[in-house]
Amino acid sequence: MSIARRPGPLLRIAGPALLCLLAACASTPPAPDWQMNAKAASEASISAYLVGNLRVDAAQLARARAEVARTGRADLLARVELAHCAAQVASLVFTPCGAFEPLRADVPAPERAYADYLAGRIAAPEVARLPEAHRAVAANPAALGSIGDPLARLIAAGVLFQTGHADPQVIQTAIETASAQGWRRPLLAWLMVQLQRVEAAGAADDAQQLRRRIAIVEQATAAPRP
Repeated sequence: MSIARRPGPLLRIAGPALLCLLAACASTPPAPDWQMNAKAASEASISAYLVGNLRVDAAQLARARAEVARTGRADLLARVELAHCAAQVASLVFTPCGAFEPLRADVPAPERAYADYLAGRIAAPEVARLPEAHRAVAANPAALGSIGDPLARLIAAGVLFQTGHADPQVIQTAIETASAQGWRRPLLAWLMVQLQRVEAAGAADDAQQLRRRIAIVEQATAAPRP
């Protein structure tokens, strides 16, 4: 991909063909400014969302949208929207990916399949169109632990939860993943799921421990970004 710095894991994994999200995927000539600006803004938006800094998230997402809109390409803009919606799914926020839908008719099939996957309604024949990290999990939830990238793993866990396939191991994997990355927003969401589960089981000591952990996370504030 023709950009000055190596792409971060957020944009490599969060959506279909996202490695080529904002670049021409050629060695020369140098990428135009809009590509580098949009890539940096989209990465910053997702990072801010995951740590719970919604002000920075909104500002950077608006910047990414504006940079990509300069091209007039619905497919590129759709990938920005899907990357952000994927971060929401990782955080157990299952609102419709509304900004993608007006673009659906003008984007390639892999993007449409990924949007349906995030919504928990992908058809079996479309699974082959998903990013590699998600295909195995869509076919077999037990494959979640084989996903190496933390964000992709957390997105897949969110989809499993949404579709009713999140067993205790999925929940624990999601908690460990979000905790290791310091992603405050999804960590709180998954800890609350775990708390509801242990309370339903009558495990009072485990519930108290989880409440103490949740309190620690809630005390943290999103770190400011330049």
